[in-house]
Amino acid sequence: MTTTDPDLAADIDACCRLSGEFTLRSGQISNEYFDKYLFEADPQLLARVAREMAQLLPADGDLLGGLEMGGIPIATAISQLIGMPTLFVRKEAKTYGTCKLAEGPAYDGRRITLIEDVITTGGAVRDATDALRAGGAIVDTVVCAIDRSPEGVNPLDDVGLEVRAVLTKAELDAARAAASR
Repeated sequence: MTTTDPDLAADIDACCRLSGEFTLRSGQISNEYFDKYLFEADPQLLARVAREMAQLLPADGDLLGGLEMGGIPIATAISQLIGMPTLFVRKEAKTYGTCKLAEGPAYDGRRITLIEDVITTGGAVRDATDALRAGGAIVDTVVCAIDRSPEGVNPLDDVGLEVRAVLTKAELDAARAAASR
């Protein structure tokens, strides 16, 4: 799937690709890191990403589920574009106050499209999916800004999730290569 914004990959790559040694959530070590907060903090770039992600949403969704923390600003931006309510999904339920896993409308029996910033192995998405399903939600799709997983591999196939990405690592690498010519 290719973005309809032809310059988005180059702009995201220039904005948020960092070089060095980074430990990913999965525990993997990487010599590059896509700091999604750099594009999420830029209102114009965030709006462009949100527009592209909105085009990838399944038609039968009831709620967006923005994953803590990076998925929340994206889900909020998409929600404002399309008018769909949003859940803010925590990594784990609060131990105080309402003790909720997800803040927002009730989700039991509703179809949630998860919104994530970057997926490599899908650990955070997998955890959220399991928790939301245990609460009665129907979760079968995640839409992300960047899919870093190996090309042709769905890291969330084991939990029956379809991954839809605005950009893949290969597309970002191609944008980087084109910029250096």
